[in-house]
Amino acid sequence: MHPFTKRFHDSVSALGEEKLIAALRRWLGRASPKSPFGIGDDCAVLPPVRGPQLITVDPVIYGRHFDDSVPARAVGAKLLKRNLSDLAAMGGRPTAAVLALTLDARISTAWLEGFYRGLATCARQYGVPVVGGDIAQADGILAASLTLLGAATGPRVLTRAGARLGDWIFVTGKLGGSLTCGHHFKFKPRLAEGAWLARRAEVRAMMDVSDGLAKDLRALTPSGTVAALTASALPCRAGANVGAALADGEDYELVFAVAARADLAALRRAWRRAFPRTRLSCIGRFTRTMPAGALDPGSYHGYEHLR
Repeated sequence: MHPFTKRFHDSVSALGEEKLIAALRRWLGRASPKSPFGIGDDCAVLPPVRGPQLITVDPVIYGRHFDDSVPARAVGAKLLKRNLSDLAAMGGRPTAAVLALTLDARISTAWLEGFYRGLATCARQYGVPVVGGDIAQADGILAASLTLLGAATGPRVLTRAGARLGDWIFVTGKLGGSLTCGHHFKFKPRLAEGAWLARRAEVRAMMDVSDGLAKDLRALTPSGTVAALTASALPCRAGANVGAALADGEDYELVFAVAARADLAALRRAWRRAFPRTRLSCIGRFTRTMPAGALDPGSYHGYEHLR
């Protein structure tokens, strides 16, 4: 569905800001608490949480993260799920979200309703209260930026730092071809898996795969080492080859480092018991130099803004 309309009565400008905000409250429904714990004040009031707090922000922009082929409801869900994937990468759980909306006056009210109802459904599914936000007008633009707050699910928050020479490289799910098959908006953030991995002592570092494994893996690679991959071990999605698995991006899987001396068989057995439907692959190792026959991810490049 095209988000812009040529009919004034079908556009958000026919409502104006105040009536639009009232409509947003209706569309969000139970996903947004009553003021002061939700929409209605200059700031939302949040209850305190114990332990480390997490915060992340990600947008969806028309023409960049979605187009007319993606249903409005799926766009709203994707916005929240992109942020949830960041929390999953650190073993966190969501606590609240705020949404900043930038839109042209010609945006279709029907499209925007679908967007918010999709966001609300996803928020209820993952227990995320949408507690506030803002609306701004800009000609020719449709974009939404969501800030997600979260908390640690246990005593440890995993970061991208911590991997060491000799550590094994693991990845969840499958990679590549995300745009072609629609995975980029149909994916499920690995929240449960991330929380489980954060409780495993042998897991040393983790991040989500959003810009392509080749690019994202560089942030996980310890200084003085290289990520030596096994091409045949890469879990390619149907129709995707090794290059796609390394460079396509928008997979929203987890890549993580496991201690060199860990019992990998025990890790795999425990994983299968906990997540029998989620694939787990050991795809390589951090080495000092690139071994003969290994796949060098440095030969590929994922998505990089402004490049």
